[in-house]
Amino acid sequence: MTTTMNIAEAKAHLSELVARAEAGEEVVIARKGKPAVKLVAAEPRHKRQVRLGVWEHLNIDVPDGVFFDPDPELEALMDTPIDPDAR
Repeated sequence: MTTTMNIAEAKAHLSELVARAEAGEEVVIARKGKPAVKLVAAEPRHKRQVRLGVWEHLNIDVPDGVFFDPDPELEALMDTPIDPDAR
């Protein structure tokens, strides 16, 4: 389906015409009764892809244990009572 409208009328209904064009409808805006421009939906912007392993170029091998193994220093701190007066 094609919608044709003169410029003055298109000004009043611009948001509706944009919605129609985004939905895939052909929208033609005319000047003095003659087609002047065609309103079409823009190509959707591509979402930026998330890159995993962005530090691979550093050639650093970090073992999984760094993240998943318990930290003995932290465990020792947690077992120590906190003395508020020691600050």
